[in-house]
Amino acid sequence: MSDFVFEDSELSAEQAQLILNNTLKGADDGELFVERSASESLTFDDGRLKTASFDTSRGFGLRCVAGDTSGFAQGTEMSTGALTRASQAVIMAKQGYDGTAAEAPSRNNRRLYPDIDPITHPGFGVKVELLEEIDAYCRALDPSVVQVTATLSATRRNIAILRAGGERYNDIRPLVRLNIAIVAEMNGRREQGYAGAGGRKAYDGYIDPQFWKPLAKEALRQAIVNLDSVPAPAGQMDVVLGPGWPGVLLHEAMGHGLEGDFIRKGTSAFSNMLGQRVAAPGVTVVDNGTLEGRRGSLSIDDEGTPTSNTVLIEDGILKGFMQDRLNARLMGVAATGNGRRESFAHAPMPRMTNTYMLGGDKDPKEMLADLKDGIYATNFGGGQVDITSGKFVFQCTEAYRVRNGEVGEALKGVTLIGDGPSVLTQIRHVGNDMELDPGIGVCGKAGQGVPVGVGQPSLYVENLTVGGSAA
Repeated sequence: MSDFVFEDSELSAEQAQLILNNTLKGADDGELFVERSASESLTFDDGRLKTASFDTSRGFGLRCVAGDTSGFAQGTEMSTGALTRASQAVIMAKQGYDGTAAEAPSRNNRRLYPDIDPITHPGFGVKVELLEEIDAYCRALDPSVVQVTATLSATRRNIAILRAGGERYNDIRPLVRLNIAIVAEMNGRREQGYAGAGGRKAYDGYIDPQFWKPLAKEALRQAIVNLDSVPAPAGQMDVVLGPGWPGVLLHEAMGHGLEGDFIRKGTSAFSNMLGQRVAAPGVTVVDNGTLEGRRGSLSIDDEGTPTSNTVLIEDGILKGFMQDRLNARLMGVAATGNGRRESFAHAPMPRMTNTYMLGGDKDPKEMLADLKDGIYATNFGGGQVDITSGKFVFQCTEAYRVRNGEVGEALKGVTLIGDGPSVLTQIRHVGNDMELDPGIGVCGKAGQGVPVGVGQPSLYVENLTVGGSAA
Protein backbone atom coordinates (compact mmCIF):
# COMPACT_ATOMS: atom_id res chain seq x y z
CA MET A 1 0.00 0.00 0.00
CA SER A 2 1.45 3.38 -1.02
CA ASP A 3 2.09 6.18 1.46
CA PHE A 4 0.66 9.09 -0.51
CA VAL A 5 2.10 11.99 1.49
CA PHE A 6 5.63 10.56 1.15
CA GLU A 7 5.17 8.93 -2.28
CA ASP A 8 7.50 10.12 -5.08
CA SER A 9 9.76 11.98 -2.63
CA GLU A 10 13.34 11.52 -1.45
CA LEU A 11 12.08 11.26 2.14
CA SER A 12 10.52 8.09 3.50
CA ALA A 13 8.27 7.86 6.53
CA GLU A 14 10.93 5.75 8.29
CA GLN A 15 13.66 8.36 7.69
CA ALA A 16 11.35 11.15 8.82
CA GLN A 17 10.55 9.26 12.03
CA LEU A 18 14.23 8.82 12.90
CA ILE A 19 14.95 12.53 12.46
CA LEU A 20 11.82 13.46 14.43
CA ASN A 21 12.72 11.16 17.34
CA ASN A 22 16.14 12.79 17.62
CA THR A 23 14.67 16.29 17.33
CA LEU A 24 12.19 15.85 20.16
CA LYS A 25 14.47 14.19 22.73
CA GLY A 26 14.07 16.19 25.94
CA ALA A 27 11.21 18.30 24.53
CA ASP A 28 7.75 18.56 26.00
CA ASP A 29 5.93 18.19 22.73
CA GLY A 30 6.13 18.60 18.98
CA GLU A 31 5.34 16.86 15.74
CA LEU A 32 6.11 16.54 12.07
CA PHE A 33 3.14 17.67 9.99
CA VAL A 34 3.31 16.47 6.37
CA GLU A 35 0.80 17.61 3.79
CA ARG A 36 0.05 16.95 0.14
CA SER A 37 -2.88 18.89 -1.24
CA ALA A 38 -4.57 20.10 -4.40
CA SER A 39 -7.00 22.96 -4.97
CA GLU A 40 -9.13 24.17 -7.85
CA SER A 41 -11.16 27.31 -8.49
CA LEU A 42 -13.35 28.18 -11.49
CA THR A 43 -15.00 31.59 -11.86
CA PHE A 44 -17.60 32.47 -14.47
CA ASP A 45 -17.86 36.25 -14.85
CA ASP A 46 -19.05 38.66 -17.57
CA GLY A 47 -20.71 35.75 -19.35
CA ARG A 48 -17.52 33.72 -19.76
CA LEU A 49 -15.12 31.51 -17.88
CA LYS A 50 -12.80 34.16 -16.55
CA THR A 51 -10.44 32.17 -14.32
CA ALA A 52 -9.62 28.50 -13.93
CA SER A 53 -6.83 27.69 -11.52
CA PHE A 54 -5.37 24.43 -10.29
CA ASP A 55 -2.67 24.30 -7.63
CA THR A 56 -0.83 21.59 -5.79
CA SER A 57 1.33 21.90 -2.71
CA ARG A 58 3.49 19.58 -0.73
CA GLY A 59 5.68 20.08 2.28
CA PHE A 60 6.32 19.63 5.97
CA GLY A 61 6.16 21.64 9.17
CA LEU A 62 8.43 20.56 12.03
CA ARG A 63 7.78 21.82 15.56
CA CYS A 64 9.66 21.39 18.82
CA VAL A 65 8.02 22.61 22.07
CA ALA A 66 9.85 23.18 25.33
CA GLY A 67 7.89 24.89 28.11
CA ASP A 68 6.14 27.81 26.48
CA THR A 69 8.75 28.10 23.72
CA SER A 70 8.23 26.67 20.25
CA GLY A 71 10.67 26.20 17.43
CA PHE A 72 9.07 25.80 14.03
CA ALA A 73 10.48 25.27 10.54
CA GLN A 74 8.82 24.37 7.29
CA GLY A 75 9.91 23.35 3.83
CA THR A 76 8.72 22.13 0.47
CA GLU A 77 11.75 19.95 -0.26
CA MET A 78 10.85 16.47 0.88
CA SER A 79 14.33 15.11 1.60
CA THR A 80 16.40 13.95 4.56
CA GLY A 81 18.70 16.92 4.06
CA ALA A 82 15.88 19.46 4.23
CA LEU A 83 14.31 17.84 7.27
CA THR A 84 17.69 17.62 9.01
CA ARG A 85 18.29 21.33 8.44
CA ALA A 86 14.82 22.07 9.81
CA SER A 87 15.63 19.92 12.85
CA GLN A 88 18.79 21.89 13.55
CA ALA A 89 16.75 25.07 13.50
CA VAL A 90 13.92 24.01 15.80
CA ILE A 91 16.02 22.28 18.48
CA MET A 92 17.14 25.74 19.56
CA ALA A 93 13.79 25.89 21.38
CA LYS A 94 14.94 23.19 23.83
CA GLN A 95 18.52 24.37 24.33
CA GLY A 96 19.44 23.63 27.94
CA TYR A 97 15.97 22.16 28.54
CA ASP A 98 15.14 18.63 29.67
CA GLY A 99 11.42 18.10 29.63
CA THR A 100 9.05 15.16 29.77
CA ALA A 101 7.21 14.28 26.61
CA ALA A 102 3.49 14.96 26.79
CA GLU A 103 1.13 12.07 26.22
CA ALA A 104 0.09 11.50 22.63
CA PRO A 105 -3.46 12.43 21.59
CA SER A 106 -6.11 9.78 22.09
CA ARG A 107 -7.47 7.98 19.08
CA ASN A 108 -10.90 7.15 17.70
CA ASN A 109 -12.24 5.75 14.46
CA ARG A 110 -14.59 8.64 13.75
CA ARG A 111 -14.82 9.87 10.15
CA LEU A 112 -16.80 13.08 9.65
CA TYR A 113 -16.38 13.28 5.87
CA PRO A 114 -15.88 10.84 3.01
CA ASP A 115 -12.56 10.03 1.34
CA ILE A 116 -13.36 11.73 -1.97
CA ASP A 117 -11.61 13.92 -4.50
CA PRO A 118 -13.95 16.78 -5.52
CA ILE A 119 -11.34 18.09 -7.97
CA THR A 120 -11.41 15.05 -10.25
CA HIS A 121 -15.12 14.30 -9.81
CA PRO A 122 -17.08 15.72 -11.46
CA GLY A 123 -14.75 16.55 -14.32
CA PHE A 124 -13.67 19.98 -15.51
CA GLY A 125 -16.14 20.06 -18.41
CA VAL A 126 -19.11 19.31 -16.17
CA LYS A 127 -18.16 22.17 -13.86
CA VAL A 128 -17.81 24.67 -16.70
CA GLU A 129 -21.21 23.67 -18.08
CA LEU A 130 -22.72 24.08 -14.63
CA LEU A 131 -21.33 27.62 -14.29
CA GLU A 132 -22.69 28.50 -17.74
CA GLU A 133 -26.10 27.17 -16.70
CA ILE A 134 -26.04 29.18 -13.46
CA ASP A 135 -25.06 32.34 -15.33
CA ALA A 136 -27.86 31.94 -17.88
CA TYR A 137 -30.44 31.13 -15.20
CA CYS A 138 -29.52 34.18 -13.10
CA ARG A 139 -29.66 36.54 -16.06
CA ALA A 140 -33.09 35.24 -17.01
CA LEU A 141 -34.49 35.69 -13.50
CA ASP A 142 -35.07 39.44 -13.77
CA PRO A 143 -34.38 42.22 -16.30
CA SER A 144 -32.57 44.17 -13.58
CA VAL A 145 -29.69 41.66 -13.53
CA VAL A 146 -26.60 43.21 -15.13
CA GLN A 147 -23.80 41.11 -13.70
CA VAL A 148 -23.43 37.52 -12.52
CA THR A 149 -20.39 35.93 -10.92
CA ALA A 150 -20.44 32.22 -10.11
CA THR A 151 -17.54 30.35 -8.54
CA LEU A 152 -16.84 26.71 -7.80
CA SER A 153 -13.89 25.89 -5.58
CA ALA A 154 -12.57 22.68 -4.05
CA THR A 155 -9.60 21.37 -2.10
CA ARG A 156 -8.36 17.95 -1.06
CA ARG A 157 -5.79 17.87 1.74
CA ASN A 158 -3.93 14.70 2.66
CA ILE A 159 -2.13 15.08 5.98
CA ALA A 160 0.02 12.92 8.22
CA ILE A 161 1.05 13.90 11.76
CA LEU A 162 4.09 12.04 13.08
CA ARG A 163 5.06 12.09 16.76
CA ALA A 164 8.13 10.88 18.63
CA GLY A 165 8.01 7.16 19.32
CA GLY A 166 6.17 6.22 16.14
CA GLU A 167 2.63 7.50 16.69
CA ARG A 168 1.05 8.68 13.43
CA TYR A 169 -2.32 10.28 12.61
CA ASN A 170 -3.73 10.56 9.10
CA ASP A 171 -6.61 12.51 7.65
CA ILE A 172 -7.97 13.20 4.16
CA ARG A 173 -9.99 16.42 4.05
CA PRO A 174 -12.24 17.38 1.13
CA LEU A 175 -13.85 20.83 0.98
CA VAL A 176 -16.14 22.35 -1.65
CA ARG A 177 -17.92 25.67 -2.09
CA LEU A 178 -20.33 27.30 -4.54
CA ASN A 179 -20.74 31.10 -4.62
CA ILE A 180 -23.22 33.18 -6.62
CA ALA A 181 -23.13 36.99 -6.73
CA ILE A 182 -25.64 39.10 -8.67
CA VAL A 183 -25.54 42.81 -9.44
CA ALA A 184 -28.92 44.39 -10.20
CA GLU A 185 -29.48 47.84 -11.64
CA MET A 186 -32.54 50.07 -11.50
CA ASN A 187 -32.83 53.78 -12.27
CA GLY A 188 -29.08 54.12 -12.53
CA ARG A 189 -28.42 52.53 -9.14
CA ARG A 190 -26.56 49.25 -8.74
CA GLU A 191 -26.56 46.90 -5.75
CA GLN A 192 -25.20 43.41 -5.16
CA GLY A 193 -26.62 40.29 -3.57
CA TYR A 194 -24.72 37.17 -2.61
CA ALA A 195 -25.41 33.54 -1.67
CA GLY A 196 -23.13 30.59 -1.19
CA ALA A 197 -22.82 27.18 0.39
CA GLY A 198 -20.22 24.51 1.00
CA GLY A 199 -18.92 21.76 3.21
CA ARG A 200 -16.78 18.65 3.48
CA LYS A 201 -18.75 16.48 1.09
CA ALA A 202 -19.12 15.67 -2.58
CA TYR A 203 -20.10 18.31 -5.13
CA ASP A 204 -23.15 16.25 -6.09
CA GLY A 205 -25.56 17.93 -3.67
CA TYR A 206 -24.37 21.45 -4.49
CA ILE A 207 -24.58 21.13 -8.28
CA ASP A 208 -28.14 19.80 -8.25
CA PRO A 209 -30.45 22.50 -9.73
CA GLN A 210 -32.84 22.00 -6.82
CA PHE A 211 -30.03 23.25 -4.59
CA TRP A 212 -28.34 26.03 -6.56
CA LYS A 213 -31.46 27.64 -8.05
CA PRO A 214 -32.67 28.78 -4.60
CA LEU A 215 -29.17 30.22 -4.03
CA ALA A 216 -29.48 32.22 -7.26
CA LYS A 217 -32.91 33.51 -6.24
CA GLU A 218 -31.58 34.47 -2.82
CA ALA A 219 -28.69 36.45 -4.34
CA LEU A 220 -31.16 38.29 -6.60
CA ARG A 221 -33.54 38.95 -3.70
CA GLN A 222 -30.78 40.58 -1.68
CA ALA A 223 -29.71 42.75 -4.62
CA ILE A 224 -33.28 43.96 -5.26
CA VAL A 225 -33.86 44.64 -1.56
CA ASN A 226 -30.74 46.77 -1.48
CA LEU A 227 -31.89 48.73 -4.55
CA ASP A 228 -34.70 50.12 -2.40
CA SER A 229 -32.57 50.71 0.70
CA VAL A 230 -32.32 54.12 2.34
CA PRO A 231 -29.53 55.63 4.48
CA ALA A 232 -29.36 54.08 7.92
CA PRO A 233 -29.98 56.01 11.13
CA ALA A 234 -27.38 56.24 13.87
CA GLY A 235 -27.58 55.99 17.64
CA GLN A 236 -28.33 53.59 20.49
CA MET A 237 -30.98 51.09 19.40
CA ASP A 238 -32.36 47.66 20.15
CA VAL A 239 -31.47 45.21 17.40
CA VAL A 240 -32.91 41.86 16.39
CA LEU A 241 -30.35 39.63 14.68
CA GLY A 242 -31.55 36.95 12.29
CA PRO A 243 -30.58 33.27 12.58
CA GLY A 244 -27.66 31.49 10.93
CA TRP A 245 -24.92 33.54 9.31
CA PRO A 246 -25.36 36.57 11.65
CA GLY A 247 -23.65 34.29 14.18
CA VAL A 248 -20.43 35.59 12.60
CA LEU A 249 -20.85 38.61 14.90
CA LEU A 250 -20.64 36.35 17.96
CA HIS A 251 -17.75 34.45 16.36
CA GLU A 252 -15.75 37.67 16.27
CA ALA A 253 -17.14 39.43 19.34
CA MET A 254 -16.60 36.57 21.79
CA GLY A 255 -15.23 33.50 19.99
CA HIS A 256 -11.65 34.65 19.61
CA GLY A 257 -11.63 35.84 23.21
CA LEU A 258 -12.30 32.26 24.34
CA GLU A 259 -9.30 30.76 22.55
CA GLY A 260 -6.74 29.32 24.95
CA ASP A 261 -3.71 31.38 23.96
CA PHE A 262 -5.45 34.70 24.65
CA ILE A 263 -6.85 33.36 27.93
CA ARG A 264 -3.49 32.00 29.15
CA LYS A 265 -1.66 35.23 28.34
CA GLY A 266 -4.35 37.33 30.02
CA THR A 267 -5.02 39.38 26.90
CA SER A 268 -8.66 38.34 26.46
CA ALA A 269 -11.60 40.32 27.76
CA PHE A 270 -12.73 36.98 29.26
CA SER A 271 -9.50 36.22 31.17
CA ASN A 272 -9.96 35.23 34.84
CA MET A 273 -13.74 34.90 34.41
CA LEU A 274 -14.16 31.11 34.36
CA GLY A 275 -17.27 30.16 36.33
CA GLN A 276 -18.63 33.70 36.31
CA ARG A 277 -21.69 35.06 34.54
CA VAL A 278 -20.62 36.58 31.24
CA ALA A 279 -23.92 36.45 29.35
CA ALA A 280 -27.63 36.73 29.90
CA PRO A 281 -29.52 33.68 31.24
CA GLY A 282 -30.48 31.34 28.42
CA VAL A 283 -27.31 32.00 26.40
CA THR A 284 -25.39 28.78 25.69
CA VAL A 285 -22.49 28.79 23.22
CA VAL A 286 -20.50 25.78 22.02
CA ASP A 287 -17.63 25.06 19.68
CA ASN A 288 -18.38 21.78 17.96
CA GLY A 289 -15.90 20.28 15.52
CA THR A 290 -17.74 16.95 15.38
CA LEU A 291 -20.63 17.85 13.05
CA GLU A 292 -20.59 15.56 10.05
CA GLY A 293 -19.72 17.21 6.73
CA ARG A 294 -19.67 20.77 8.06
CA ARG A 295 -17.16 23.30 6.78
CA GLY A 296 -15.52 23.83 10.17
CA SER A 297 -15.48 20.17 11.20
CA LEU A 298 -12.39 17.97 11.51
CA SER A 299 -12.07 14.30 12.43
CA ILE A 300 -8.81 15.26 14.16
CA ASP A 301 -7.24 18.68 14.56
CA ASP A 302 -3.82 19.59 13.15
CA GLU A 303 -2.04 18.11 16.17
CA GLY A 304 -3.86 14.77 15.98
CA THR A 305 -6.35 15.44 18.79
CA PRO A 306 -9.95 14.37 18.05
CA THR A 307 -12.25 17.38 17.86
CA SER A 308 -14.97 17.75 20.46
CA ASN A 309 -18.18 19.55 21.36
CA THR A 310 -16.82 22.10 23.84
CA VAL A 311 -19.27 24.06 25.98
CA LEU A 312 -17.94 27.62 26.21
CA ILE A 313 -20.88 29.39 27.87
CA GLU A 314 -23.76 27.55 29.56
CA ASP A 315 -26.89 29.45 30.56
CA GLY A 316 -24.77 32.60 30.70
CA ILE A 317 -21.93 31.12 32.80
CA LEU A 318 -18.41 30.85 31.33
CA LYS A 319 -17.59 27.13 31.35
CA GLY A 320 -14.57 26.50 29.13
CA PHE A 321 -12.13 27.52 26.43
CA MET A 322 -10.85 26.22 23.10
CA GLN A 323 -7.43 24.61 23.55
CA ASP A 324 -4.55 23.36 21.52
CA ARG A 325 -1.95 21.08 23.13
CA LEU A 326 0.57 23.75 24.15
CA ASN A 327 -1.83 26.08 25.94
CA ALA A 328 -3.80 23.20 27.47
CA ARG A 329 -0.61 21.73 28.96
CA LEU A 330 0.52 25.07 30.38
CA MET A 331 -2.95 25.70 31.87
CA GLY A 332 -3.26 22.18 33.27
CA VAL A 333 -6.36 21.26 31.29
CA ALA A 334 -7.22 18.88 28.46
CA ALA A 335 -6.78 19.78 24.82
CA THR A 336 -10.15 20.19 23.09
CA GLY A 337 -9.12 19.46 19.49
CA ASN A 338 -8.82 23.13 18.49
CA GLY A 339 -5.16 23.12 17.39
CA ARG A 340 -5.40 24.31 13.80
CA ARG A 341 -3.09 25.58 11.07
CA GLU A 342 -3.67 26.95 7.59
CA SER A 343 -1.17 24.55 6.02
CA PHE A 344 2.11 22.74 6.63
CA ALA A 345 3.84 26.13 6.42
CA HIS A 346 2.17 27.35 9.63
CA ALA A 347 2.43 26.40 13.29
CA PRO A 348 -0.80 25.34 15.03
CA MET A 349 -2.68 27.60 17.44
CA PRO A 350 -6.08 27.52 19.18
CA ARG A 351 -8.78 28.17 16.59
CA MET A 352 -12.54 27.82 16.34
CA THR A 353 -14.27 25.05 14.36
CA ASN A 354 -18.09 25.40 14.27
CA THR A 355 -18.99 27.97 16.93
CA TYR A 356 -22.65 28.66 17.58
CA MET A 357 -25.29 29.60 20.13
CA LEU A 358 -27.96 27.07 20.98
CA GLY A 359 -31.63 27.91 20.48
CA GLY A 360 -33.96 29.28 23.13
CA ASP A 361 -37.73 29.34 23.53
CA LYS A 362 -38.80 32.65 21.97
CA ASP A 363 -40.81 32.87 18.74
CA PRO A 364 -38.90 35.20 16.35
CA LYS A 365 -42.18 36.88 15.38
CA GLU A 366 -42.77 37.77 19.03
CA MET A 367 -39.25 39.19 19.22
CA LEU A 368 -39.91 41.50 16.30
CA ALA A 369 -43.27 42.48 17.75
CA ASP A 370 -41.43 43.48 20.92
CA LEU A 371 -39.10 45.80 18.99
CA LYS A 372 -40.61 49.28 19.20
CA ASP A 373 -37.92 51.30 17.41
CA GLY A 374 -34.83 49.56 16.15
CA ILE A 375 -33.06 47.49 13.53
CA TYR A 376 -33.66 44.01 12.14
CA ALA A 377 -30.31 42.73 10.78
CA THR A 378 -30.47 39.54 8.73
CA ASN A 379 -27.16 39.42 6.85
CA PHE A 380 -23.61 40.47 7.58
CA GLY A 381 -20.41 41.31 5.76
CA GLY A 382 -17.01 41.90 7.29
CA GLY A 383 -16.09 43.03 10.77
CA GLN A 384 -13.22 43.75 13.10
CA VAL A 385 -12.64 43.01 16.77
CA ASP A 386 -10.06 43.91 19.41
CA ILE A 387 -9.40 40.79 21.48
CA THR A 388 -8.26 42.61 24.61
CA SER A 389 -11.30 44.86 24.94
CA GLY A 390 -13.76 42.79 22.92
CA LYS A 391 -14.81 45.89 20.97
CA PHE A 392 -16.13 45.18 17.49
CA VAL A 393 -17.45 46.93 14.39
CA PHE A 394 -19.63 44.94 11.98
CA GLN A 395 -21.20 45.85 8.66
CA CYS A 396 -24.72 44.65 7.85
CA THR A 397 -25.38 43.78 4.21
CA GLU A 398 -29.12 43.40 4.78
CA ALA A 399 -31.03 45.26 7.48
CA TYR A 400 -34.44 46.88 8.03
CA ARG A 401 -35.93 49.61 10.19
CA VAL A 402 -38.54 48.38 12.66
CA ARG A 403 -41.18 50.62 14.26
CA ASN A 404 -43.80 49.33 16.69
CA GLY A 405 -43.07 45.74 15.70
CA GLU A 406 -43.53 46.37 11.97
CA VAL A 407 -40.63 45.69 9.61
CA GLY A 408 -40.22 48.73 7.37
CA GLU A 409 -37.75 50.01 4.80
CA ALA A 410 -34.46 48.35 3.95
CA LEU A 411 -31.40 50.22 5.21
CA LYS A 412 -28.03 50.87 3.63
CA GLY A 413 -24.79 51.47 5.50
CA VAL A 414 -25.73 49.86 8.83
CA THR A 415 -22.82 49.11 11.16
CA LEU A 416 -23.12 47.58 14.60
CA ILE A 417 -20.65 48.76 17.23
CA GLY A 418 -20.12 47.31 20.69
CA ASP A 419 -18.01 44.97 22.77
CA GLY A 420 -18.46 41.23 23.11
CA PRO A 421 -18.77 40.95 26.90
CA SER A 422 -21.42 43.70 27.01
CA VAL A 423 -23.41 42.35 24.06
CA LEU A 424 -23.70 38.92 25.67
CA THR A 425 -25.32 40.51 28.74
CA GLN A 426 -27.65 42.68 26.63
CA ILE A 427 -29.46 39.73 25.04
CA ARG A 428 -33.12 39.95 26.04
CA HIS A 429 -34.58 37.11 23.97
CA VAL A 430 -33.12 33.95 22.41
CA GLY A 431 -35.13 32.57 19.51
CA ASN A 432 -36.22 28.99 18.92
CA ASP A 433 -35.00 29.03 15.30
CA MET A 434 -31.31 28.15 15.63
CA GLU A 435 -29.56 27.71 12.27
CA LEU A 436 -26.02 27.04 11.13
CA ASP A 437 -24.56 29.07 8.31
CA PRO A 438 -24.61 27.55 4.80
CA GLY A 439 -20.89 26.77 4.81
CA ILE A 440 -19.09 29.94 3.74
CA GLY A 441 -17.01 31.00 6.75
CA VAL A 442 -13.28 31.77 6.71
CA CYS A 443 -11.60 32.88 9.92
CA GLY A 444 -8.39 34.88 10.05
CA LYS A 445 -5.94 34.95 12.95
CA ALA A 446 -2.24 35.88 13.01
CA GLY A 447 -2.11 35.78 9.23
CA GLN A 448 -3.65 32.31 8.94
CA GLY A 449 -7.04 31.57 7.39
CA VAL A 450 -9.03 28.41 8.13
CA PRO A 451 -12.56 27.30 7.20
CA VAL A 452 -15.07 27.64 10.04
CA GLY A 453 -18.78 27.42 10.75
CA VAL A 454 -21.00 29.80 12.68
CA GLY A 455 -24.61 29.83 13.77
CA GLN A 456 -27.23 31.17 16.13
CA PRO A 457 -30.96 31.57 16.65
CA SER A 458 -32.62 34.96 16.27
CA LEU A 459 -31.45 37.28 19.06
CA TYR A 460 -32.93 40.42 20.59
CA VAL A 461 -30.04 42.62 21.76
CA GLU A 462 -30.67 45.79 23.72
CA ASN A 463 -28.85 49.11 23.36
CA LEU A 464 -26.43 48.38 20.55
CA THR A 465 -24.66 51.32 18.98
CA VAL A 466 -25.78 51.63 15.37
CA GLY A 467 -23.56 53.56 13.01
CA GLY A 468 -25.34 54.84 9.90
CA SER A 469 -25.30 57.60 7.33
CA ALA A 470 -28.25 59.63 8.60
CA ALA A 471 -28.88 61.43 11.88
